[in-house]
Amino acid sequence: MADKKKKVRSVKDTPRHKVGVVLGTGFFVILCAIIVFPVFAGLLASFRPGKELIRRGLSIDLDFSTMSLDNYTYLFSGNADSQKYFIWYKNSLIITIVSVVLTLLICYFVAYGLTMYNYRLKNFLFFLVIATMMVPFEILMLPLYKEIIAIGLIDSYVGVIITGLCSASTIFFFKQYLSGLPKDLLDAARIDGATEYGIATKIILPLTKPAFASMGILSAMGVWNAILWPLLVLKGAEKFTLPIGLNTLLTPYGNNYDVLIAGSMFGILPIFIIFLIFQKYIIDGMTAGAVKG
Repeated sequence: MADKKKKVRSVKDTPRHKVGVVLGTGFFVILCAIIVFPVFAGLLASFRPGKELIRRGLSIDLDFSTMSLDNYTYLFSGNADSQKYFIWYKNSLIITIVSVVLTLLICYFVAYGLTMYNYRLKNFLFFLVIATMMVPFEILMLPLYKEIIAIGLIDSYVGVIITGLCSASTIFFFKQYLSGLPKDLLDAARIDGATEYGIATKIILPLTKPAFASMGILSAMGVWNAILWPLLVLKGAEKFTLPIGLNTLLTPYGNNYDVLIAGSMFGILPIFIIFLIFQKYIIDGMTAGAVKG
């Protein structure tokens, strides 16, 4: 009599697995709701007039009869508050664009040197870079502030930008990504007569687009939302960034919270647009950087 083949039960069919899937899915749905709620509530609040905002707060109330574009109309009306808002907006754009471009280029070349070449003290230098990640910015803030004053960069865009151009986390991410690229590319390029600079910029750099996109959006978010360091360096209201400028509109004598929320929601638009445009590269970069190395 032939042996009967026993049916192998798939792990996915077990009750424990099904319960785990349900619990895991439920957990991530709740987590996503917690993350999305403030943004969605803020978006709804930005369309409410002041009285309705005070009465309803940041509730998820889809009563469209109480909503209007008045807050955004005021924001674009060209009055004194509107003019200040867009000056701060422009300042944030300038600082963010320059900071992100320079940070990505500097950190890429540092990571390239730590990955693609073999030399003494290479590991020690990388250790020093990583060690700086353990030092809180609050400890470095006072020495950096004194240096900025000493070299005359107080109340300037350069004073805000220069201190964040070398990011240890960005260098680490680039190094992990570059470690996954074949070193044979360098040897083949050298045989063909390519210069070291040409190899770094024309051969390796195009292969790191996902890493640039990932670190670009993260760096842009950090610079755009920064408030502590720009608040220390920038003294004149005409040079304030958007977060600082919006904060100065809060006074003990009354606040237009409806307009402030509208300004805050419009302020996140650049980061949101960048993410939508480069989301494919960002996701590829984050997943590749997590497994390479």
